[in-house]
Amino acid sequence: MNRRKVAEAALVWNTVIWGATFVLVKAAIRDVSPILFLALRFSLATLVLAALWGRPSLFGRPPAGGGAPPPGPWQTVGAGALAGTFLFTGYLLQTLGLQFTAAAKSAFITGLTSVMVPLLAALVYRIRPQPSEVLGVLVAMAGLGLMTLRSAAGAVGPGDAMTFFGAFWFAAYIVTLGHFSERMSFKLLSIGQVGAAAAIALSLFWWAESPHVEWRPTVVYGILVTGLLATALAFTIQAWAQQYTTSIRTALIYMLEPVFAWITSYCLLGEGLSVRAAAGAALILGGVVLAELKPLNPRLHPSR
Repeated sequence: MNRRKVAEAALVWNTVIWGATFVLVKAAIRDVSPILFLALRFSLATLVLAALWGRPSLFGRPPAGGGAPPPGPWQTVGAGALAGTFLFTGYLLQTLGLQFTAAAKSAFITGLTSVMVPLLAALVYRIRPQPSEVLGVLVAMAGLGLMTLRSAAGAVGPGDAMTFFGAFWFAAYIVTLGHFSERMSFKLLSIGQVGAAAAIALSLFWWAESPHVEWRPTVVYGILVTGLLATALAFTIQAWAQQYTTSIRTALIYMLEPVFAWITSYCLLGEGLSVRAAAGAALILGGVVLAELKPLNPRLHPSR
């Protein structure tokens, strides 16, 4: 129980870091192309993690007191690479979307990840969604409509649509990491997922966009903060913490991220939400609470 509390407190710290970076990334991508920014961010994180853990970590150690050996190191790296592919896809769509939508709005739409996680977990583990989860999805989708629909005709901004699909891939990442983290080295999972994201970004930026960068302070700070704190540190924390808590509880904690993002956006940029968007944000958070706390049916999912 103590380890679970420490792990969940560490995940709360992650939400503070990630919430604050929405504004930073939005400012940075004015002066650097999005995929190049992601390539620099994840490459920096990969170098730091490789230097931190060192080559001996690739070989692992037998479990103390005997018992079944842990999965092989390259199997763990492969699992991390799978999670990292989902992670990169989510960040790509989120970063592209930030070019066309407000930082606070992007954060609340990304918060739909917390609603999608229990549904994906139900699909993976072949469990029928619970009534609270279904109701939570409906409430959150109503909030999404209020926040993103531009007119009665139902037009959705491109940035909002990309962010929504990014939230789906973030949910897939959380479920995947939760599946592997309990029995695999969190160090190798961290290196695998961040390294895979870096490799994909490096393979894409030179042909999938017109790469450009102006080395202004916002770009430098954006790469350093997101690479070191929001990637190398935060995803190592998550890979470690999900050994001691469930994917569902992780998603519940991460609903705090859009709140911190809105506070940062308001304090630094004065970027608030309209009454309509604020009502949508409240519904999204309400839907997340329904899906995660399950007041209509307290039966819990299995932890894995």
